[in-house]
Amino acid sequence: MPKSSAQDFLEIEQIREGMIVLKSKGLRGIMMTSSLNFALKSEEEQQAIIYQFQSFLNSLDFSIQIIVQSRKLNITSYLEKIEQLENAQTVELLKMQTASYHDFIKTLIEGGTIMTKTFFIVVPYTILESEGAMGSESVLKMPKIPNLTEEQFQRCKSQLWQRMEFLALGLKRMGLQAMPLSTPELIEFFWALHHPKEAEIGYYPEIPPELTQDR
Repeated sequence: MPKSSAQDFLEIEQIREGMIVLKSKGLRGIMMTSSLNFALKSEEEQQAIIYQFQSFLNSLDFSIQIIVQSRKLNITSYLEKIEQLENAQTVELLKMQTASYHDFIKTLIEGGTIMTKTFFIVVPYTILESEGAMGSESVLKMPKIPNLTEEQFQRCKSQLWQRMEFLALGLKRMGLQAMPLSTPELIEFFWALHHPKEAEIGYYPEIPPELTQDR
């Protein structure tokens, strides 16, 4: 019995021209969006944001899926860089300050895993919609249809881009920015989903300048 590959369990047939083509022949676009700190807003601002988001959702005549992707920040290389800087210090005071900074960062990350969150919106479209054979479908479930011709793909792509542009304008009214993922970015997105350990992000904040200058 032949072994199954991971691709056999995915609903994705191919990724091309910034579009995901599913095995059902439905298309998907993914937009990465910015975020805002809701908790820091005043009560009036929070209410305004909620109202704007409600109006935004009510303006949609198609389904969307919101994804929050959490990825671990790997700070090991940064700590190693600080250690190297500490060993290279020729001034005793700077050496002590660098060691203190290293211990501070190490204690900080020992208190919990440092994560970064990225926000995405999945936008669907299918050739059946363009041909008037159906209304909006669930983002997750689409009926199977025959292979797309190049003309059908380009027509679906055009309609999908219009939807993403509409979403971007709606989000902009709330102070959020949204950008469609390109083909390489889509590939990296799905690779990170299935390889969370390898997808850890190296964290390289700027070392305080006073530790890198002789006094």
